[in-house]
Amino acid sequence: MSTTAAPKYQSDQAIAEIVNKYGAKPMALIMILQDVQKHHRYLPTDVLRLVAKEMNLPLGQIYGVATYYKSFSLKPKGKHHICVCTGTACHVRQASVIVDKLQRDLGINPGETTPDMEFSLETVNCLGACALGPLVTANDVYYGNMTVSKIDKMMNKLRGKEIEKEAEAEEAA
Repeated sequence: MSTTAAPKYQSDQAIAEIVNKYGAKPMALIMILQDVQKHHRYLPTDVLRLVAKEMNLPLGQIYGVATYYKSFSLKPKGKHHICVCTGTACHVRQASVIVDKLQRDLGINPGETTPDMEFSLETVNCLGACALGPLVTANDVYYGNMTVSKIDKMMNKLRGKEIEKEAEAEEAA
């Protein structure tokens, strides 16, 4: 057996378990795709084929749902998913400055992922917490009243540098 066969089998088994968790019911397709995306961080084509087979549904139906909802991605996403709200409330509170800062720091545009697959950047029209604008989510954690200096702190936390600084401080004490 080759070294690449094992992860595929584990993936196939994980997908079968996800589908079985919902009884392979067509009305559970969105929930199944959400769990699959959580497992892979996106919806790979071969996995969508497997979902169609496991659910006994046409592949076109699976793709229809996967491409209709913006929350699903057919492209690989980074380990850390950063989302900036650019809705009206956040826009008037300078969300564009936050987007510009993240673009410069990460070297990517919204909708892209860093080459090392660490970060994905996205903008959305509303995150539903207008009073906290400008609002950023990172790995589904909400960061409200965002500023450029708060972006640096958030990024250090995501990169694990905050933990390193705490450990260094404890060693020095």
